[in-house]
Amino acid sequence: MEQKRLRDSKDDLPPQGEAFTDACAEDSLVRHEASHAAMGTVFSIAAYGTNSERLQDSLARCFQEIDRLDNLMSRYKPDSELSTINREAFHRAVVVTPELFNLLQGSLRFSEQTYGAFDITVGPLMELWGFFRGCGRLPEPRELEQALRRSGYRHLKLNAAAHTLRFDVPGIELDLGAIGKGYAVDRVVEILRADGVSRALVSGGTSSIYSIGAPPGEHGWEISVCDPFDRRKQACSLRLRNMSISISGSQEKSFLLDGKVYTHLLDPRNGKPVEDMLMTVVIAASNTASDALSTAFFVSGVRQTQVYLQNHSNLTAMFYLPKGCLRTKEQVVLKSNHIALPANSSIWS
Repeated sequence: MEQKRLRDSKDDLPPQGEAFTDACAEDSLVRHEASHAAMGTVFSIAAYGTNSERLQDSLARCFQEIDRLDNLMSRYKPDSELSTINREAFHRAVVVTPELFNLLQGSLRFSEQTYGAFDITVGPLMELWGFFRGCGRLPEPRELEQALRRSGYRHLKLNAAAHTLRFDVPGIELDLGAIGKGYAVDRVVEILRADGVSRALVSGGTSSIYSIGAPPGEHGWEISVCDPFDRRKQACSLRLRNMSISISGSQEKSFLLDGKVYTHLLDPRNGKPVEDMLMTVVIAASNTASDALSTAFFVSGVRQTQVYLQNHSNLTAMFYLPKGCLRTKEQVVLKSNHIALPANSSIWS
């Protein structure tokens, strides 16, 4: 697949008359920002509107929705629906609420489409490598073999008619960390748009971001991607409008042992940390998709991602690969064969 320049736009800047009208309307806009801790990160929203109180109320509803989703999907809260599934689904078919069932069903589609590079059953493997406890360890081969028996998306048996889920082996544990934040961001975007907000930036930490419209006087929201070696530096800068971006990096959680770095991003197929990859960036129409695919592409690498992009439209993938000497990198940009962005959406480098 040919590598392409990172620039797409459905439309150019508006004609002069429209720009003047927009500029007059922008004079009356107020900006409201707020943050909220949930899902092990901090969600932030910056939004523009004509009424400050209405903006505050809208953002408050967004954070309430994030808390609801955290209570639904958290593997750390014993009374969450996901925790109930993890405890019970080997012993019986568990009835799953429609919302969570749809998310699990979508997760399995990503697993199938990426040949297992994305997998929500990596919990036992993450625990084995020590990443859930905040410190890493190198497991014994026998331990790794046993953990692999307790993971794998094919062990999830969904019944669409009955909305049930069961595990066909013991020890399976679902973890939605690679897709849950993206889904929460998408739900926040739905709430903001329903409340009439047409200019906002929503972020789930620094790795899951959606841009609604553009700030006053701008063609898009500026997104800075940190350098994989030094977060104080910038790897690239993009301007997005009505698009999502998600980032997966090897430096977020890792440990050093005998001069080798082991990243928390594991290949579910062999249970080992991914090597020769620093960071992946995915731009898509939804944050649920970009969140899942940034992890999947990190695991898959450039060649397998090229195959995926041949069959899936409207995606941009950026890879940062180690190159030669210590702390040097190479950027590779790939795009879907077919690009037809949603109306009023754009990507500018």
